[in-house]
Amino acid sequence: MRATSFRSFSTSTAVRSVTKNQIGSKPPVIRIANATFYKQHPASANASNPPLFSGLTFSLPSFPKRPERWSIISPSSTGKTTFLEVLQGQHICIPPNGRSFPYLSTDDVAAKDPHLRVPTRAIQYVGFNGTSSTAASTGTRGAYLSARYESRREETDFSLLEHLKGKTSLNLSEEVVENGGAVKKEKTLREVIRQLKLEALLDLPVGNLSNGQTRRARIAKALMSAPEALLLDEPFMGLDPPTTSTISSLLYNLAASNSPRIVLGLRPQDILPDWITHLVYLDLDHNVTQLGPKDVVLSSLRSLSHPASLPNNPRPARSKVMSSTITKPAANSVVSPSSQNAIQSKADRSEKSPAKASLEKSREALIEMSGVEVKYGDMQVLGAWEQMVDGQPKKGLWWTVKRGSRWGIFGPNGSGKTTILSLICSDHPQTYSLPIKLFGRSRLPTPGQPGISIFDIQSRIGHSSPEIHAFFPRELTIRQTLENAWADTFRGKATLSHDNDVVVDACLRWFERELNPAFSGPDPAEPVPHVRAARHGGRLGKQVAEYLERDIDWADGVRFGDVSVAAQRVALLLRALIKKPDVVILDEAFSVMDTATRDKCMTFLAHGESAYLPETKTRNAPPETLVTTLASEGTVAISGLEARQALVCVSHLAEEVPDLVTEWMCLPEPNEGKAVRFGTRKDSGLNDGTWWDAVWKM
Repeated sequence: MRATSFRSFSTSTAVRSVTKNQIGSKPPVIRIANATFYKQHPASANASNPPLFSGLTFSLPSFPKRPERWSIISPSSTGKTTFLEVLQGQHICIPPNGRSFPYLSTDDVAAKDPHLRVPTRAIQYVGFNGTSSTAASTGTRGAYLSARYESRREETDFSLLEHLKGKTSLNLSEEVVENGGAVKKEKTLREVIRQLKLEALLDLPVGNLSNGQTRRARIAKALMSAPEALLLDEPFMGLDPPTTSTISSLLYNLAASNSPRIVLGLRPQDILPDWITHLVYLDLDHNVTQLGPKDVVLSSLRSLSHPASLPNNPRPARSKVMSSTITKPAANSVVSPSSQNAIQSKADRSEKSPAKASLEKSREALIEMSGVEVKYGDMQVLGAWEQMVDGQPKKGLWWTVKRGSRWGIFGPNGSGKTTILSLICSDHPQTYSLPIKLFGRSRLPTPGQPGISIFDIQSRIGHSSPEIHAFFPRELTIRQTLENAWADTFRGKATLSHDNDVVVDACLRWFERELNPAFSGPDPAEPVPHVRAARHGGRLGKQVAEYLERDIDWADGVRFGDVSVAAQRVALLLRALIKKPDVVILDEAFSVMDTATRDKCMTFLAHGESAYLPETKTRNAPPETLVTTLASEGTVAISGLEARQALVCVSHLAEEVPDLVTEWMCLPEPNEGKAVRFGTRKDSGLNDGTWWDAVWKM
């Protein structure tokens, strides 16, 4: 059931106070007065073309007397993005004069650059929500998954400096003419490089940059056109806490100079920078429910009588918005680094009975890394440390993943998390030469044992990641996306059995609300009665029968590229889980999803169709209250993660780490010489954050 919206907030009052805050001689950059927006002409208004932000009044001042820095917050991945698009001048405005850009028509802008009179040039949008990738658009390093790990540089592997200058074409003269002079003035270039601290990265190929470095590179590229306003959509998604703090500080410096004006698009689970002064809060239906000064909006949110009435239930994620601060590691709370055995095993071994220790020893090792060190020439990106192994210090990463284990891999951006996953999936060329065993075999043959092929590896691993998302074919239908789990390649033909078809159908029914863009109404999976409803007799069986007979032909007509980014992430998560592989790898798999969708997916990961998490309950609700009748009647087509399977998860937010994770590994900052740290997560849910503090030493 969709949660109710906030109390209405007087946007006209808020904007009157904003107008008083502006210097009289300088009109606002953006002015919206009682306007409603549509993606198509309102003459064709229907369920697929609803009104957006009805009666919106909003103003972005050019030179306010007091700081005015806005953030757009929405539990929907599309809501804030659409709002930012409206600010840039996209979508149809009714009435047509309800949106204007007064400051762009002034002599100040004309003297600075006549091109900035055009809103789409003066107001730059940069999205980090998974819809685009700098690496994927700047040459062959983004052409396929393993390209970024290759040592050879092609002519089209453009460096960051070339990217910033606009030299991303083999025929530069044509590009300069086309873009009106893409090679920017050296003065502007030097200033942008200095502001975003990119000096050490200028010679690196763009495709080799880490997540945090790519954030800075894309912001720098947008700044090269000297925009009047910069709209950043989810700039902190996928960033570790230290990098989040760094990026936030850089953005504050830009916002403080008012050149450009900064507007952030954030999720409720994101940390809200303390330099933000004003908020717009949207509900799931693209309605502005709160707008105005940050303190007023946050006070209104806190005053709600029941937190569950929020559009996105305020589980631990919402405390991030409520805290209104960027979390920084405490310098005086650093835990002394220790060896793997000392941290991972000492305390835990003392608690294990001999029987448990014997069971642990008998579990099959699925992934074995015995002293792994990854180097690119003189640069070492993984394993630049010593670990204690059997009482002896040894170089490199020593790590084993056994059946039934549930691992979380954490660490700063650029510390090697993605490199580890690429070694496991054999996307990294060095997998052949490093001391790695996958399912008991090396990639190359050894005496008496053949090497394991890439097809054997892929058949036993389910993988969801931003890289998979970036390269996955958009033309496949939603059904084909799920069936692709049984194919050798993205576009290969899936080999399916009747049982496979049954499982695919079950997933499509369970996640119709998330995957079908034409769907409206309550979640189809929610009415599936729970065990306690059995007393209703015949009505119970009828409801279950109706659910199992739901029409799912829509999945044959909806393409992967037609659904939202959040829906694409749900589809790729199901693709990773559906064939019950030996190893499930979830790399930022829950990012972009709203809280309700994320928690539904995590419940499905743990229980399959056996449990359903209503939006009125939290993830730590008693399991017996979540059991479905499908489970009690033995009609479950797909169960949760099994004891024979291993889970490897990567995330930068505690809320996006499945409750199943029990062990963690935290990689050190690159080139600092510190050792990898291991630990266990002993608390059962997300309410106690002590384990997360231990991971980041906060």
